[in-house]
Amino acid sequence: MTPIEPSDSSTSPFHRGEHMAQARMGVRDIEHWARKVVRDHMPEQHRDFHTALPFLVMAARDAQGRPWVTLLEGSAGFVTAPDNKTLSITALPTQGDALHGAIHPKSDIGILGIELATRRRNRINGRAGRVTPTGFDFHVDQTFGNCPQYIRERAWHRVEDSRPGPMSRNQYLTSDQVRWVETADTFFIASGYREEGESPTYGMDASHRGGDRGFVQVLDNRRLRFPDYAGNNHFNTFGNLLLDPKAGFLFVDFESGSLLQLTGTATIDWGSDEVTQVPGARRLVTLEIDEVVETRAAVSLRWTSDADSVRSLRLIEKTRESVDVTSFVFKARDGGPLAGFEPGQHLPIELRVPGIAEPVRRTYSLSNGPNKHRYRITVKREPQGIASQFLHDHLEPGAIINSRRPAGDFAMTCDRCPLVLVSAGVGITPMLSILNKVAGERGNRPVWFIHGARDGQHHPMAGEVHDLASRRPGITTHVAYSQPTSEDEFGMNYDLHGRVDGALLAQLIDDASAHYFLCGPVNFMAEIQADLERRGIPTDQIHTESFGPV
Repeated sequence: MTPIEPSDSSTSPFHRGEHMAQARMGVRDIEHWARKVVRDHMPEQHRDFHTALPFLVMAARDAQGRPWVTLLEGSAGFVTAPDNKTLSITALPTQGDALHGAIHPKSDIGILGIELATRRRNRINGRAGRVTPTGFDFHVDQTFGNCPQYIRERAWHRVEDSRPGPMSRNQYLTSDQVRWVETADTFFIASGYREEGESPTYGMDASHRGGDRGFVQVLDNRRLRFPDYAGNNHFNTFGNLLLDPKAGFLFVDFESGSLLQLTGTATIDWGSDEVTQVPGARRLVTLEIDEVVETRAAVSLRWTSDADSVRSLRLIEKTRESVDVTSFVFKARDGGPLAGFEPGQHLPIELRVPGIAEPVRRTYSLSNGPNKHRYRITVKREPQGIASQFLHDHLEPGAIINSRRPAGDFAMTCDRCPLVLVSAGVGITPMLSILNKVAGERGNRPVWFIHGARDGQHHPMAGEVHDLASRRPGITTHVAYSQPTSEDEFGMNYDLHGRVDGALLAQLIDDASAHYFLCGPVNFMAEIQADLERRGIPTDQIHTESFGPV
């Protein structure tokens, strides 16, 4: 298959393997908007994020050129960002780790910063600079945020005076390691590619993979396989594997801090009958293991899944909001109060779907205002979405589901700043939560609620937005339909025949102090964010939340 060639390959954020994977999957519009979100530096928010983490996931190669993944950890401040192109990391792989002694000046490095408690993650690819006995400088080539799907929330704590335990090396998985892999809901993968010449698209990549417990299948003690689900369509890992099939896997025992590192050769099943037998899978990846390294208590961190926060919820209302969007309102099964939440946060839920052994875990933005007595999620039905189809087609009032505490850092935390709430499609849901909050405020700080939809039939919650906006002065709404119907033309329930974009925002808002909240498809948010930054809006005044088919 002929790879997609960007109009200017020197500025493309992708190498030829990534273009090949995108072409194979029919992703034709990725190049345009990816240029807007893949950066050659860390925005201030990313610098703050990485320097506040207790650990980083790192991908690199050993002396034999084999990729591995490990965790780097340290006390508060072990990562600093002296400028927007550099991280200074006071940590190195420890004795016994598969990457011990592997970091040298100019080594290709992939860094994943991930905050399991809030599901935030950002990836940075680059090279090592200065290396000392206690750490190294990491120079950025590319950085970008990731969609938070399939991340299991976990809170961390540190064990004082922790020391690494025994380590072992093998060419196969032991029976205990097989059980470890088969019960995992999370692992990390290393891949990379470099050819002659210099390009910021070359190098190592560290990525997260998650699913329901047991989503990784051990075929035998030298082979394992996992399903790959819908993601951001960058296909960084798959682009690397098409050109260099070597890969490294890392499984973490979150209760003990133990690490299980694997390296081997990966093969990709792009669409056989076996793929169709795994619900929600888009591809299957098999790793042929070359070597296994296990280190007990390798890090001093321990994580909990916060089991005490699980609440049973009863569905009390189910309301169709548009042709493909439905709202679900829940109360506590025992009638007690629910954990509070900030407007814009999401609700992690667990569904028992017939035919699937483990609970299906998903997160949906809460669409009601802060409330200790009820949660409302508003869900679009996706053709391949296991959870959304089950919710739409089978969950009825009276049904019981489990949830965890609301979470997420996409939240309206400024109490006085002007707000611009910008959404497209079902991205309207967290904006409704924020609008519910500000509509009840005293005062009249400016608020703009700007939404884009295909037409009136695909415009959920229009009446609710109108009612909330009328509750106090200072709230302005603006609706754009990209394909209005004749019925829409007659009713004139929209303001613009077109799309929401940066030019529209510039026309509507002239307040430099406004904070922008964006939610919708990634390309929609990327284009608007790039335009706002070109206009000089500081990055700390731009907040984004993405979603995907679930």
